[in-house]
Amino acid sequence: MLEERIRQWGRDLGFDAVAIAGTELEAEEARLMEWLGRGWHGEMDYMARHGARRARPAELVPGTLSVITARLNYTPADARDADEVLADPDLAFVSRYALGRDYHKVMRAKLQQLADRMTSELGPFHYRVFTDSAPVMEVSLAQRSGLGWRGKHTLLLSRDAGSLFFLGELFVALDLARDAPVTEHCGTCSRCIAVCPTQAIVAPYQLDARRCISYLTIEHHGSIPEELRPHMGNRIYGCDDCQMVCPWNKYAKTAVIPDFSVRHGLDAAGLSELFAWTEEEFDKRMEGSAIRRIGHERWLRNIAVALGNAPKSEAARAALLARASHPSEQVREHVAWALARQT
Repeated sequence: MLEERIRQWGRDLGFDAVAIAGTELEAEEARLMEWLGRGWHGEMDYMARHGARRARPAELVPGTLSVITARLNYTPADARDADEVLADPDLAFVSRYALGRDYHKVMRAKLQQLADRMTSELGPFHYRVFTDSAPVMEVSLAQRSGLGWRGKHTLLLSRDAGSLFFLGELFVALDLARDAPVTEHCGTCSRCIAVCPTQAIVAPYQLDARRCISYLTIEHHGSIPEELRPHMGNRIYGCDDCQMVCPWNKYAKTAVIPDFSVRHGLDAAGLSELFAWTEEEFDKRMEGSAIRRIGHERWLRNIAVALGNAPKSEAARAALLARASHPSEQVREHVAWALARQT
């Protein structure tokens, strides 16, 4: 059976799960347009720019008949406990997915290897690889393929892997048998909604990205709203709170590939230490990391907020004063806010 061979080829390449979906996302398209209409996508203009095409794989890549979805666990086995880092306000919290190599590179390479294997076995066919790199509704497609269900925090959940994994897709011009979706298992649990520091999860399955710390520290380019800064704590890149409290993540697996191992001690680095990095140091140390995408200016902006939230200390104040005359107006503004809280 071709479909089972594809799943096995994917597992041979290191994917933790591989499944197959169709291209029909009508219900998801309606929810997407409603979400965009509310403006909850914030500055992520690419989501609105592509509009309904995100929910129409056959329009996004003409000729697409099926979508192969893949899952890859990312939690580094060598990372310090996330709760411990969040509990120490002098340390910087980085979302666990970003501690190692840029997942875009890892997932894309593996999906390309799967496509190559399929081509060698089946002959040439039209396909395109996606990994959070284009307007693809990856959670919806993964849900349709049976890799999991959409949790109330809007992320994909699996009974045997929680939510701590990356997703990738292979759009193919092959008419493959679809896998069946799985049932939802969130029940009455609402821990993810209650724990969100900025109340970005406004209702079950509804996320206002403009309030989400992951959005604010990664996607947002401008000044972080002052009313949200105190709630960010020491989170300088991303936020895992809604996943950390999810009961299903007791089944999450650690990554088995070395690419996602911790780099540069980012699992528990000091705020002042990271704030002292020059732009050259940032670019060099973050080479090959997803973090490099935000650039040094936003890196300093995020850490300045965290230093402003840290307990008053001479070390924090000295670190901030060293950046008080930074060339970037944005950095200076966030440093001034933090210094006011350190006084």
